[in-house]
Amino acid sequence: MEQVNQQKSKKVAVFSILFLLVSVMELNGVYQKKEVLEFIFKPLLMVSLAALYLVSVKKPSFLFISALFFSFWGDVMLLFPEKYFVLGLVSFLITHLIYMKIIKSFFSHLSIATFIKYSIVFLVYFGAIIFLIKDNLNELLIPVIVYGLVISSFGTFALINYIKNKATENLWLLIGAVIFILSDSTIAINKFYLIEADLGVIIMVTYIVAQYLICKAIISKSLKSEL
Repeated sequence: MEQVNQQKSKKVAVFSILFLLVSVMELNGVYQKKEVLEFIFKPLLMVSLAALYLVSVKKPSFLFISALFFSFWGDVMLLFPEKYFVLGLVSFLITHLIYMKIIKSFFSHLSIATFIKYSIVFLVYFGAIIFLIKDNLNELLIPVIVYGLVISSFGTFALINYIKNKATENLWLLIGAVIFILSDSTIAINKFYLIEADLGVIIMVTYIVAQYLICKAIISKSLKSEL
């Protein structure tokens, strides 16, 4: 049994390093504006994270793998933002919906009043972003509003989950959700408000950290359930 655990620990270490290396190469590509590096390593982000998840748990969650799958396609679509921005938006919208379903499974009861109470901070933030970018959204106004409501709900679910159970992994999940929202809102600001700015590195750093923290939380919860 000890030998099996040691082998598993080695695999986890190897795939953790792999994810780190892929992340560094992707960030290097964004920073240096080397499209070749981005086209190679951006799609590998979720592939390497999925591999890390799979070697870390005994019973993988189909839902979580599905979330990483749609994140992968979102990453690919956003390599061609002029053509496939909306499709990338849809892919990440599905990712957030899946994350919400996963988080909801961690607690049993949720009243509408409780949801509204804890959603206010996210809705105010979302409203401020919409106010900044609304003049440049044009036909994307409705899709962006829908997306914003979904990610606000994602953040709300993560916050409620932590309030109900202040376990360390729930804190990771909450921080991951908040950073994911920051990453998405930075994309919106960069594309529709600070159009001439280059916020690519900030967008990718926050995205990578968010996805890793969510994965780390899901792994920790899975390991606890296996005990």
